Amino acid sequence: MTAPHPSKVAGIDSTVPSPAHTVAPAPAATGTPPSPSSNTQNPPDTVQNAPGALLQDRLAGWVSDLTTLHELTERLARTDALAEALQELLRAGAALVGARRGLVVLEPGDGLGPDTTIGLGLARADLGHIETVPRGAMSYGQILDGAPGGEGGEIVHPDLFAEDGLDPRHREVAVRLGYAASYALPLATDAAGRLGAAVWLYDEPAEPVERQRHLVGLYARYATEHLARVLEVERTRACMTTIAEELLPSRLPRVAGVQLAALHRTGPRGGGDWYDALPLPDAALGLAVGSVTGSGPSAIAAMGRLRASLRAYAVMEGEDPVAVLSDLELLLRLTEPARSATALFAYCEPALRKITLAGAGHSPPLLVGERRTEFVETSVSAPLGMLACWEAPSVELEAEPGETVLLYTDGLLHRTGDPMDRAFARLHAAAASVPKALREDPAAIADHVLRTVLPDGLDTADSDEDVVLLAARFE
Repeated sequence: MTAPHPSKVAGIDSTVPSPAHTVAPAPAATGTPPSPSSNTQNPPDTVQNAPGALLQDRLAGWVSDLTTLHELTERLARTDALAEALQELLRAGAALVGARRGLVVLEPGDGLGPDTTIGLGLARADLGHIETVPRGAMSYGQILDGAPGGEGGEIVHPDLFAEDGLDPRHREVAVRLGYAASYALPLATDAAGRLGAAVWLYDEPAEPVERQRHLVGLYARYATEHLARVLEVERTRACMTTIAEELLPSRLPRVAGVQLAALHRTGPRGGGDWYDALPLPDAALGLAVGSVTGSGPSAIAAMGRLRASLRAYAVMEGEDPVAVLSDLELLLRLTEPARSATALFAYCEPALRKITLAGAGHSPPLLVGERRTEFVETSVSAPLGMLACWEAPSVELEAEPGETVLLYTDGLLHRTGDPMDRAFARLHAAAASVPKALREDPAAIADHVLRTVLPDGLDTADSDEDVVLLAARFE
């Protein structure tokens, strides 16, 4: 005989261990003793052991619940990016409450952002449909706007279509997306404040039982504290990136006879790579790239000071790149003796397509044209701040019409993960493979080189290495 199926309730997902309540209660004792001829003999202490069996069953359930929470919080603790942490929160919460889909709305109460919505089992278009429902009709909107909820601030809709007063647009979206019930929790603690709200959606009328609510409530409180830490890191990264970008040129100058383009990628901790392009007297142009050792706010500040100083030296004696870098080395050695830097400065005369450059521990520029793709031969020199007195000879070259001089920082090579000789070969091959149709646009050349040297998203992925590309195409 087939056992009857239990009625459908929301249960913990099978991927997460659930408490093993397997011990059945002992049958109640009757006043008639068993027949001596009976084949079944009950132990005399069955009734006495029943409370112990129930206690053992309850303890097994507690241990299983603690194990589940430990595994889920461990997985969450391993996330260090905000989007990744939000996705893990949705997956774990869905497993705990027995839902298949959900969404989390991040809207920090301090108003500093970032504000975002991430879905589980919901495409971007599905989230767009949900956002068309009036905010006050959605459980996440009620939580974020301070509407009173149940215990712990939860809002339960076990059967949306059976509720009176359901917003018509909400009903339409629920039918379109195929969900019939929802369970929502605030993401808020006293220490972290209000960060947002999480909502899990059921395909059929259902709601989590008391045990599931308790577990997901504990998990949500831990997740909120973790999200607050990750959010603070994300804000710090964004702040340092903004500061670094503000210390670099807001726009490149327009100089007759040359086209300019630049690409800059800042690492998550903020690095000291920089570039500059500034008009000089006699229709000349100064180009510079450099890198300061270290990362974080101190490296960014040092980069800003170094770049500003180089601009001043370039205006005064830019026609002599060796003198510019010598002055910069002296300044660095006197003001920041514990720090070193690499730099390359080029004095360009666009009308003659003539370039005079000097480098201090920096990688050589790359000359890209239809008939040649080659590294510029520069003298070997130490970085700034490494020697008691820095000086190296300058190099002169003349570009052909239509050729592009590509200046870059070592971060482009280091991000490849290859030894330096292979990284240089990869860079040369990427420059040589620029399609003919792109060679008239320095921005397209720089973008092609960046994506070819760092394929599969490595050009935008988080890395400790900054990347700078400065391209100058001579007409």
